[in-house]
Amino acid sequence: MTGRKIIEGLGEAVAHAKGDHTRAKQHLIRVPDQVDVKAIRKQLKMTQREFAFRFGFNVDTLQNWEQGRRFPEGAARVLLKVIERCPDAVEDALATG
Repeated sequence: MTGRKIIEGLGEAVAHAKGDHTRAKQHLIRVPDQVDVKAIRKQLKMTQREFAFRFGFNVDTLQNWEQGRRFPEGAARVLLKVIERCPDAVEDALATG
């Protein structure tokens, strides 16, 4: 990114903060109301234990989601959608060391 682009971006941010919403680029992100956890896991050909371990979920929580006893909250739904589309990126982000 060039210095000019950075300065333009800062100008847009300042204008947006002052109420001018015409210059800044905005992206609408919609968190899905429901996520089919079991379908995501099956798409990855993983057992419940493998899926939970790989992505940091509690196995009991995963089972409750899949059996409809509980439902993922907002941030969990977002993570699950990212896992559905880019599982390796999530694994890389969560890797330690």
